[in-house]
Amino acid sequence: MRKRCGLLSHKNVPVPLKSISVQLQVRDHVASVSSSLQYVNEEERPLEALFVFPLPTDAAVCHFNAKIGEQEIVAEVQDKQSARDQYDDAVSSGQQAFLLEKSDYSSNVFKLSVGCLSPGQNASITIIYVIELSVQADHALRFCLPAVLNPRYTPAALAAGVPEISSAYVIPYTLSLSVDVRSSDRISRLESNCPLDPLVFLDFEHTHATVNLSAGHRFDKDVELLLYYENTHQPTAVVEAGAATAQPGSLMGDPVLMISLYPEFPADVMASLASQGEFVFLVDRSGSMRCKMHRGKDARMRIKSARDTLLLLLKSLPMGCYFNIYGFGSHFESFFPQSVVYSQDTMEEALKRVKNMKADMGGTEILQPLKHIYRQPCYPDHPRQLFIFTDGEVRNTKEVLDLVKSHAHSHRCFSFGIGKSASTALIKGMARESSGHAQFIRGTKRMQPKVMQSLRFALQPAVDNISVDWIVPEGVTVDMLSPPISVLFEGQRALIYAQLIGQSSGKTEGAVTLKYRLKDQPVTNQLQFTLKPTEDTGRTIHQLAARSVIRSLELEEQAGGADAEAVRSRIVELSVQAGVSSVHTAFICVNKDSKQTIRGPMLQRRVPVCNRFQKFPALAPSKRMLELAAPVAYCIRRRGRPPTAAPLMAPPKYKLEPQTDPLLQLVSLQKATGCWELNAALANVFGKTEDEVTNHRPVQVDGSVWATVLALIWLYSCRSGDQVEWQLVAMKAALWIRSQKPDGLSQCVCDGNVLLGCHVTEDVLGI
Repeated sequence: MRKRCGLLSHKNVPVPLKSISVQLQVRDHVASVSSSLQYVNEEERPLEALFVFPLPTDAAVCHFNAKIGEQEIVAEVQDKQSARDQYDDAVSSGQQAFLLEKSDYSSNVFKLSVGCLSPGQNASITIIYVIELSVQADHALRFCLPAVLNPRYTPAALAAGVPEISSAYVIPYTLSLSVDVRSSDRISRLESNCPLDPLVFLDFEHTHATVNLSAGHRFDKDVELLLYYENTHQPTAVVEAGAATAQPGSLMGDPVLMISLYPEFPADVMASLASQGEFVFLVDRSGSMRCKMHRGKDARMRIKSARDTLLLLLKSLPMGCYFNIYGFGSHFESFFPQSVVYSQDTMEEALKRVKNMKADMGGTEILQPLKHIYRQPCYPDHPRQLFIFTDGEVRNTKEVLDLVKSHAHSHRCFSFGIGKSASTALIKGMARESSGHAQFIRGTKRMQPKVMQSLRFALQPAVDNISVDWIVPEGVTVDMLSPPISVLFEGQRALIYAQLIGQSSGKTEGAVTLKYRLKDQPVTNQLQFTLKPTEDTGRTIHQLAARSVIRSLELEEQAGGADAEAVRSRIVELSVQAGVSSVHTAFICVNKDSKQTIRGPMLQRRVPVCNRFQKFPALAPSKRMLELAAPVAYCIRRRGRPPTAAPLMAPPKYKLEPQTDPLLQLVSLQKATGCWELNAALANVFGKTEDEVTNHRPVQVDGSVWATVLALIWLYSCRSGDQVEWQLVAMKAALWIRSQKPDGLSQCVCDGNVLLGCHVTEDVLGI
C-alpha cells in the first residue's frame, strides 16, 4: 500500500504547506516575482516549519511578510546575526516568528523558518524577489519557476523519529501563476513549456498584456516562460519614480533610470572569425579536480571533463595562431617554454600531454603562473586570450585581480568556475578586470558548451569602446550605480542603472547617448527620458539598482583589503535602506502579541522540495549539501535541543568511465587544417566499415574531401543539439573544403546523405 505523499509524522499527518500562488510582473527586461505560501499546522502541538529553497543566482529578495489569521506582519531587514538572535528569542518565548535568510554556503539558496504555529493555525507567507530576465539565443527573455516543490524520490530519515517521505505522483498542495507584462517595446508573443491561457493585450499598442498558467498544472517540471519583443535590439531607457516616503537624495527616494543595451551583430560580422591570436589555457590541477562534476549518474571527474574540453579547444583553433597550456596547483608547469605556432605537429604533441593530465598538483596557487604568463612577450598582431579553469578559491584574490588589471591592455581573460566552491569574486573579477567573460559550470551543466561559446567570443568581433554620456538640465546630476561596461559579446545584454539626483525648475526631460564600436564601425544611439515620472510603477528598478551596488560591494569585500569592515557596514546599510537581501542581512518578523505557553516539545517539519539527483537522500542544510547542488532537505527538531545533521550517504563508486562520446571521437580525428582523413576510425563513428565508406566515394573527389563532407553531414544531422560545441570545428572544416575548390561537390553531398541516411544541404554545411 502506497504511503501518503509528502513529509509525514508518525501519525501519518501531512506537512503544513497547502498552496502556492505566484504573481510575475515584468517591466521591459526585469521582473518582480511574488510568491505566497499557505501553511496550516495540522499537528497536535506547536510547529516550526523549515522551507529551504533556491532562487535564481542573480535574484534579490526585497519583501517578506506573514499573515496569521487577520493579522499581517511585515518583515524588517536586519543584520543577519541580530535577526537570528531575535528569531531564536521569540520562538523560545512562544512568540510566532518568521526568518528569511540566504544560506551561508550558497548565494542562491534561501531558508525560511516559520516558527511557533499553534495547533490548527493558518499562516500565509509572501516572498517577493526581483530579477533581470536572461536573454536567450533567439532573443527571448526567459523566466523559470523551478519545480522544487514536488518530491521525486524517497529520502532516508535524517534523525531519530523522522518519518520517511515516499515518492508522490500528486503533490499535496496547489500552484497558480499569473503574469503581467509592461514594456516600452511592442510585445510579440509569450511562450511556455506548460499550458497557458490565451495572452490578453490590455492596450492597442500591445505594450501591456496578461496571461495565466492553465489550471491543473502538476508542477512536475520547471515552468519556463519565453517573452518576445518586436524590436529586441533597440536600446531603451526607463525611469522609475522614487518612493514618496524615502529621503530625497537617497537611492530609494530619487528616480532611478534603467538603460538596456543589446547590440545586434550582423550576419557578416558573425561569419568573420579571427585567424590570429595567442590562446593560453590555464587549467587547475589541484586535488579537488578529482571530484565529480555532479552527483548524478555517469558524472565524470572535473579533470576528465577539462581534458575533453581541451580536445575541443585545440581542434577549434585557427591555423597560424599561437597557443600554450599550463597546469597549476601548488606549483605550475607548461606544455611549451613559450607559446608555439598552431600546426598539426604542435597540436598532436599537446593532445598527447592532455591525455596524461591528472589532478595531482596539490593546492590552488594561481598567482605565480599568471605572473609567468604575463612576463612572456606578446606576439605582434596576435592578441592574447587567456582561458582559466578552476574549481576553488585563493587567499590572495585582491592581489590576483590587481595583477590581471595591470595587464588588461594586453589580453582578455575568459574564466570558468567549476562547482559550488569556485570563488565568484575571483572568477568574475578576472573577467571584469580584463574585459573578458566569466562562466560557471555547476550542477549537471556540461563544461564544453560554455567553454566553446567563450572561444567563439574570443574569435569574433566584440562591442567595445562603450560610453554613456548624459544631457540633463542644471540642478540635476546623474550617479552611475552599475560598474563600467567595457565589452559586450554576441548575445550579451547590459542593463545600466543610474540615480537622478536633484530637481530642475524648468525642463522635465533629459537624454543619454550610448556609443560603442563594432568591428571598427562606430554606433551611436540617443535616448530621451523623463526627469519627473508621474506613474508609480513599483520599486523593481530601484531594488535591482541597489542589488547591483550591493553585489559590487560584496565582490570588493571578498577580494580582501584593509577596509573590509567598512565595506561590510556599507552593505548592511544599503541592504536595510533598500530592503534588499545581502549576504550579511536577513528578513525577520515577530508577532509579539502571540506569546503563549508551550507545553511539550515543538516539532520542526521541512517542506518537501525537489532534489534533481534522485539517488541521493535529502540532506540536512549543511555545507556539504549546498555545495552539491541541491535545493533542500527535511528534519525534525525538538524544543530545547539544537538540530543534528544526519550522517552523509557515501557517494556511489563509479568503477567504469562512461563510453567515449562519438562526438569527441570524431573531433579527435580532425586534422589541424580542418579536414578528416578517410580511415576505419572515422567510418566507425558513422557506424560503417571502412570499405562501405570508401566504396561510396564519388570518383571526382579525393578521400579527404569525401571524409570531411561526411563528417559535416554527421554533425549537422546526428549532433545538431550540441552545435555550440562543434560549430567552430565545422566552420574550420567548411573553410578547408572551400579552399580545395573540389569538382562535383553537390554530388558528393548527395551521396553522403544517401550513405548516412541524412538530408542536409550544401547551404547548411556552409560549403
